[in-house]
Amino acid sequence: MDVDVTMIHLILASCTGAVLSSLLACLPALHIYNVAGIFLIVSAGARETGAFPDEMIACFLMGLVVGYAIVNTIPAVFLGAPDESAIFMTLPGQKFLMTGRGREAAVLTGIGGLGGLLFLAVLSPFASPVFQAVRKVVSPHLFWILSLILVFIVMSEWPKGGGRGASPWARLWDGWKTLLAGIATLLLSGFLGFILLYRPLVALESSFQNIMPAFIGLFAVPWVLQNAFSPSDIPEQAAPRTVDCLPSLWLRGVGAGCLGGLFAAFFPIVTGGMGGLIAGHATAQRDDRLFIISQGASKLVYYVGGFLLMFVPGLHLKRGGMAIMMSGIFTPRTSGEFYMVIGAILVAGALAFFLLLLFTGWILWLIKKVDYRVLSWVTLCIITALVLVITGWQGLIIALVSTGIGLIPVYFNSRRMNCMGVLLVPVILNMAGVGDRVAGFLGLL
Repeated sequence: MDVDVTMIHLILASCTGAVLSSLLACLPALHIYNVAGIFLIVSAGARETGAFPDEMIACFLMGLVVGYAIVNTIPAVFLGAPDESAIFMTLPGQKFLMTGRGREAAVLTGIGGLGGLLFLAVLSPFASPVFQAVRKVVSPHLFWILSLILVFIVMSEWPKGGGRGASPWARLWDGWKTLLAGIATLLLSGFLGFILLYRPLVALESSFQNIMPAFIGLFAVPWVLQNAFSPSDIPEQAAPRTVDCLPSLWLRGVGAGCLGGLFAAFFPIVTGGMGGLIAGHATAQRDDRLFIISQGASKLVYYVGGFLLMFVPGLHLKRGGMAIMMSGIFTPRTSGEFYMVIGAILVAGALAFFLLLLFTGWILWLIKKVDYRVLSWVTLCIITALVLVITGWQGLIIALVSTGIGLIPVYFNSRRMNCMGVLLVPVILNMAGVGDRVAGFLGLL
């Protein structure tokens, strides 16, 4: 029997999604796309009978995305287990944590996320004409734009140092080791991406999660291992009632983050981490607070904006895993549906921010009671269990191999963003029309 959907139903759906994803976001390396995929499979019967109307599903999934985008900063800062969109938040976040300011880092990302929400709301009346025009201009040039991003990632590793060492060869190695490590990481992760694209290794029933164990191994496990073997102890954490953030600093951080997040949301394959990297370089950010705020805004606009593009009238772009999954069951057609999800975003975002404050207090209590290295080992066990449950033993093998690649940047202090070669390299080569030839050369066909 069909349900008569009211505004109360839609608000409850978005709030339920925000609460659920905020809770799940505290679990290290559990991506909300995995949860959404399982939910859509489980709820298929309710959708067919009309007990769960499409509008409620849209608001629920939007609530999931918003809650995750705001609260997933907790494992990135306190447990060192980021996803690909929060990878650049980890280092400054850990820096704040080791100086007793972990709560401040979490709150700064939260207020950056609130800025991202306001940005999307203000942009919404102009979204249709603006994005349609941008799409028309950039669509013929996607290949070289993505290629330039790949080049930029490598060039950002440009030789550092060069002044340390007892001999000229030692000084040369000191200057070039990060660049060589970055290139090696990019090529190895790209090779892994080709294998996963042309020879999926996980079981057929888990094929929609094919990339999940690779991302966990590349981004989450290496940092958790580093924390687990760290000789340092977490200092006493301050619990300030306010944060040191002037309005001008907030505006600069939100502006830079929204720029990078919007870029990542609009272009395929570009993730929030890459968008944040580009925005950071473009705006020459120096202040750690400004950087953390920008990353909070960037990952929110990336996740939420990417899903929102599906609802923009006249555009209906499918960017990100949530939009791709949703497009199989629901296609928005009216501007009313677009503004419906804008409302869901604002309600869910406000709720998720308060949950971020609450959960941050809980994690600070936990860190105070339990040794940080023990938490890191527990985190590793949770990650391993998630991979095993969702993708089976094949996924564990993928995670193990990708962890080896992900440890290269940790050891050589190069950018972890090079691990995004797992997506960028095969996609760019396929756009160039040579992907099948490369796969054939590698023996994957």
